[in-house]
Amino acid sequence: MKTLSTLFKNNVREYGMLIALVAVMVFFQVQTNGVLMKPVNLTNLVLQNSYVITMALGMLLIIVSGWIDLSVGSVVAVVGALAGVLIVRYDVNWVVVVAISLLVGAAIGAFQGYWVAYLKIPSFIVTLAGFLMFRGLTIALLRGESVGPFPRGFQNISSGFIPDFFNGDGFHITTMLIGVILSVLLIWLDMRTRKNQQKYGFEVTPFYFFVAKNTGLTAAVMIFSYLMASYKGLPNVLILLFVLIAAYAFMTSQTVIGRRIYAMGGNVKAAMLSGVNTTRLLFYTFVNMGVLAALAGLIVAARLNSSTPNAGDGMELDVIAACFIGGASPTGGVGKVIGAVVGAFLIGVLNNGMSIMGVGIDWQKVVKGIVLLLAVLFDVYNKNKSN
Repeated sequence: MKTLSTLFKNNVREYGMLIALVAVMVFFQVQTNGVLMKPVNLTNLVLQNSYVITMALGMLLIIVSGWIDLSVGSVVAVVGALAGVLIVRYDVNWVVVVAISLLVGAAIGAFQGYWVAYLKIPSFIVTLAGFLMFRGLTIALLRGESVGPFPRGFQNISSGFIPDFFNGDGFHITTMLIGVILSVLLIWLDMRTRKNQQKYGFEVTPFYFFVAKNTGLTAAVMIFSYLMASYKGLPNVLILLFVLIAAYAFMTSQTVIGRRIYAMGGNVKAAMLSGVNTTRLLFYTFVNMGVLAALAGLIVAARLNSSTPNAGDGMELDVIAACFIGGASPTGGVGKVIGAVVGAFLIGVLNNGMSIMGVGIDWQKVVKGIVLLLAVLFDVYNKNKSN
């Protein structure tokens, strides 16, 4: 049985960032006199960071593979611009536009992935070129002006909320029910994992830690559900995020393709000798990134209710920072989906909390830069210590 100190040492990045997120939230909750955790602000926090989390899932796979994508902010802009032009100027049905936009995102990812995977051009150069090209195409599509507004159905992608099937008076009962179901599901999944580990003779965490972890997680889910239920309920985009996070967490930890991505990032030559088609796998990670960046572009456009030339400006930095802060290694092969999500929320809470406190955008960038530097330093320190 693992002791608590051994458990923490073996998962120092994962638990460390989670503790840091809780500490930052407590700090801003006190400094903003309770504004941070108000239901309306929590809703804004989710909406403001939904596109960062969406792209962080794809960026994590690229970073784990040992590469980087600097173009995602520009892809967000160009896909949003394309959606705006098709919906507003050409009156194309928004559902059709969503499908077209995702296909365009896949094509962009395939274009960049081909240069990186098959032509062996460094991804830094390829995606930097994409950063410039797609930003230019955005301005050309929009002719330098914003395009909008959008139909209500399209807006609901980002700004809509799930309906309350129980018609609660001032309280969203459906949201609370979802919170209960999610809590039970998470406990059941953790219990099943623990039983499987015991069945095959693997070490398991101490039972008291198992109980404490699930109690804390359940409390967090139920408090969050209660706060959201007392406002308008769960946003549509949060349900989408739940599905994406669950799918990518399963893919990276339970599937062959997930294990191959980590193997490729850990040692590409060893992966090739093991029979992994690393060229094709790397190509697919960029296609995946293109699709998620396109989805983020639609979410941004829906939230703003317009397509703007400067959409996604600087967003790639927040996405990359979220992955590194969440525990991904700059050298590849290391990183978890939950870590990237925690990193994205940490950046989101920093942005939101400092904005409420009236901290200028200049100092916000300084703070985020320091946090990113410390996270990478922490990773390097732990690697050197283990070696």
